Amino acid sequence: MQLQSELPSGSSEPKEKTILKLKLNTDPRWVNIASKNIEDILVDHAYCEQKAASTGISLIVKYPEKTRLVDELTLLVAEEWAHFERVLLELRKRGFELGPQRRDEYVVQLMTHVRRGDHRDRQLMDMLLVSALIEARSCERFKLLWQHIPDPDLSKFYYELMVSEAAHFVAYVDLAKEYRDPKEVDARLQELLRIEGEIITSLPVRDDRMH
Repeated sequence: MQLQSELPSGSSEPKEKTILKLKLNTDPRWVNIASKNIEDILVDHAYCEQKAASTGISLIVKYPEKTRLVDELTLLVAEEWAHFERVLLELRKRGFELGPQRRDEYVVQLMTHVRRGDHRDRQLMDMLLVSALIEARSCERFKLLWQHIPDPDLSKFYYELMVSEAAHFVAYVDLAKEYRDPKEVDARLQELLRIEGEIITSLPVRDDRMH
């Protein structure tokens, strides 16, 4: 079951500056080197989908009283796990194995900006918004792979996932606004978008990482 995408009517792809709101686009060198090291990219991508599913489960477990969150994240987790299975299939088709999990420095740095402590709903807001940003950046990377990767099957695959990730971004932001004042959410999202851009700038362009 797929979450409903909220892309503009008649649009076939998300627009980073409107839907995803990213402050900084990916270095264009990334797609060139990534497409030449597709085994490592697929392995890293598989773990990204696994961790996205795990994050949704952990939020459900931590906030079981929030009915809308439980219902929507249940669908999101199922979709993320289906994506994991699809990435595994792409690996197998090419004779590759899953391989060991890699440290995702991008996510690690973003997670340091989730505020902890006694403010339970504020922490939830931050977790939802950080999750939204990870989905947004993944969506932007998938768009680059869709447009530029020479493998036509993978190009189609990444187009489909690009649309899903855009919907996940919207779903996470909407959930944050369900449980905190929308103006507070918008302000915090702008802060985290700025931080996310700084993190992207600080990280090296690697051929073995999705982020």
